[in-house]
Parts: sequence; C-alpha cells; structure tokens
Amino acid sequence: MSKDQLQIWVVDLLAEMFELDKADLSAGSNLYSDLDIDSIDAVDLAVKLKQLTGKRLQPEVFKTIRTIGDVVDALAGMTEQAA
Repeated sequence: MSKDQLQIWVVDLLAEMFELDKADLSAGSNLYSDLDIDSIDAVDLAVKLKQLTGKRLQPEVFKTIRTIGDVVDALAGMTEQAA
C-alpha cells in the first residue's frame, strides 16, 4: 500500500472512529490539538490499528506520533519491516 493509500485509509478510520469531517483531515493535522483526540482515544486508535494490520506499533514509535502524517509514516514503516 502506498503512503497516499495509507493516508486515505487512516483519514477514513479517524473520521469513522471519532466522528470527524474528512475535509478537515490532512497529513499535518495534529491528533491532539487539531482533532481533540486525547490519550485514551490514542490508545483506542493503536488497538484498532493492531486489529486491522495484525501488527502492534512499538511503544517508542507510538510516543512520537503527533499528526496524521506520523500515523501514516509509522504504518508505512511497519509494512516495510514486514516485507
């Protein structure tokens, strides 16, 4: 899956999980300050990503995620490691 495809997938997931408007979501959208996702929501997102990908985000990677682009990069890194 390309990064563009991953971003579309992540945006769809965030819109569905947190009832957000897809038009407001971009790679630079900050999960916390722009989208009002709190730490519990972030854990829910990590769990959902694990369910959907079968892979768990490493804690050190999870801690660095701030934007939608960071989520996409982390997922892209996970798929590269698996290849």
